[in-house]
Amino acid sequence: MRKIFTLLFLLALFQSVFTQQVNVKSLLYGVAYYDEYMPYDRLEKDVQMMKEAGINVVRIAESTWSTVEPQDGVFDFSHIDRVLNAMQKAGISVILGTPTYAVPTWLVKKYPDVLAITPQGQNQYGTRQNMDISNKNFRFHAERVIRKIMEHVKDNPAIIGYQVDNETKAYNTAGPGVQKLFIEYMRDKFKSLDSINKAFGLDYWSNRINSWEDFPSMTGSINASQLAEFSKFQRKLVTDYLAWQAAIVNEYKHPGQFVTQNFDLEWRGWSFGIQPDVDHFAAARALDIAGVDIYHPSQDDLTGTEISFGGDVARSMKAGKNYLVIETEAQGFPQWVPYPGQLRLQAFSHLASGANMVEYWHWHSIHNSAETYWKGLLSHDFEPNPTYEEAKTVGKDFQRLTPELINLKIKNKVAILFSNEALTGFNQFKFGWGSRENYNDILRSMYDALYRMNVGVDLVDPSSTNIEDYKLLIVPALYAAPDYLLERLNRYVKNGGNIVYTFKSGFSDQNVKVRSCRQPGIISEACGIYYSEFTIPQHVSLKGDPYQVGSLNNEVKTWMELITPTTAKVLAYYDHPAWGKYAAITRNNYGKGSALYIGCMMSNQVIEKILAGELKNAGLWGEAQKLYFPLITKAGINESGKTVRYIFNYSSKPVNVNYSFGNGHELLSGKVISKNSELPVEPWGLRIIEEE
Repeated sequence: MRKIFTLLFLLALFQSVFTQQVNVKSLLYGVAYYDEYMPYDRLEKDVQMMKEAGINVVRIAESTWSTVEPQDGVFDFSHIDRVLNAMQKAGISVILGTPTYAVPTWLVKKYPDVLAITPQGQNQYGTRQNMDISNKNFRFHAERVIRKIMEHVKDNPAIIGYQVDNETKAYNTAGPGVQKLFIEYMRDKFKSLDSINKAFGLDYWSNRINSWEDFPSMTGSINASQLAEFSKFQRKLVTDYLAWQAAIVNEYKHPGQFVTQNFDLEWRGWSFGIQPDVDHFAAARALDIAGVDIYHPSQDDLTGTEISFGGDVARSMKAGKNYLVIETEAQGFPQWVPYPGQLRLQAFSHLASGANMVEYWHWHSIHNSAETYWKGLLSHDFEPNPTYEEAKTVGKDFQRLTPELINLKIKNKVAILFSNEALTGFNQFKFGWGSRENYNDILRSMYDALYRMNVGVDLVDPSSTNIEDYKLLIVPALYAAPDYLLERLNRYVKNGGNIVYTFKSGFSDQNVKVRSCRQPGIISEACGIYYSEFTIPQHVSLKGDPYQVGSLNNEVKTWMELITPTTAKVLAYYDHPAWGKYAAITRNNYGKGSALYIGCMMSNQVIEKILAGELKNAGLWGEAQKLYFPLITKAGINESGKTVRYIFNYSSKPVNVNYSFGNGHELLSGKVISKNSELPVEPWGLRIIEEE
């Protein structure tokens, strides 16, 4: 079976590489729609209201396995047929999802082993995403239901694309079947137990493995190298699983239809950072177009940062290609019901990052179960409401402005290098070094500072081939990395690149084994520094407040490396009676480029000042930086070859902007806009200028 999965994975990659590029011909504005959930038949009325709101796409079926297959081998497609027929008649397109992320009761009754065994024990039936995605019984029935659905719907002209599974992860599965697959994976990768014992340092506490038959479960491991490798393996389960599903769907889809997935981000009550449980770049290779779910605070807490970050991640998954926002909120949680103007602001914010679709989860609020109070575009009464009325203006503008706004091409000169391996390794020791922050906190502190300064950002990872294309590279907490990656980064600087490292970069190898040399190891060459000691700051600040942020914002937070420069220039020393001789922040010229190293966790204000300096040093400080949050500007090139400039006001106060960009016309109002004119932007408002 493992060989079959591998062949399907390779087939999906082959088809993804050689398939025609997805050509979205109009901006898509949509909702998830569940006829199965409705308390009474109102499909005709819903379609009418969708048309009035400019909804031109719906997403269906991705959570309805028990409805589609109520008993083993008994199939009922009536709800799918009803919606497909209604949408086809109305001219509304459909994205159909495979229903495999929530398993039916009969499957669990027949095969209890489909429920994942995690470190906390075996999952119980009830919640979604409780299964072992590698389980052979789950795979058999998942494939069967996918094929039955595809055979039934494949020729329906309303369908423009397919979504495989839903926010897929490995769900911490670690049972005997997964253990067996992990041992096979380790045999293939490391070849011998001696290699594993040496790479992972397993002589410690008698953890050495001397027989493959004795290979222990990772559930009780205290070895960060083992745990990080198991996390990498679990991410590979996700990559292989999505490629497996994509390969099945590709057998049935027609030319011009696409396969996507709704990747999500680390969740903190909203979408926050890099997803620890999925290798987005690897998993996206089997897909035609990247999809993403982005949820964010609203009302007074709406900043647009999560919209921007999630969009930049999704766009970067497919090397700058446009993407789909498959889920975002309309009303969402009670605290997220948007203020007037915010739904429009949010929708166009997605487009400004390169989205070709904005789709709400979901159309209607449901009346029972876990997500009763996660409200859709319509409330529980299904009547028009202020959010729906505002959506109607978005739909009209999407339709009217498609020629100017679709397929926006965005090319940035700044990138953040992230790493799933570094994330896993760093977070393993989070409490060991007394840090309150995890990897995503550090990454987001860098990203958010650039966002506030209106700096466009791409995301790259160690597999990216285009790292050298950027003038400035931000590298947060690259804790675990192979020699060749660090040597590549040294060459990047030597050849003229500018790089910003944070603390704990270069510290351990790809197996989370600490390098036995002066830190920060290989990158010391480009950074011109070394250190051998680090500590937790107590009453430490930067000497002389070098970034002029005031005493409160000048304090060192939760980590400090005691740095000695070799060739680097010291930008900031610690202010402390014992540690005052050590550098906190340094900058080194190396070859044609420069490397800045931040040896401690600082406030957002200091990080912003540091990055502003490096942007200027790299020649990247321009007109956009004359604006600052809550005024956010983004730009790209449209299909006519013209620059489209978005200006957003993420505040409750009206603002007059000194418009210092190119002459053009404002697309929403049709007014001519001249360079250096005054441009009013209403509270929670926006302007879109197509420059001449």
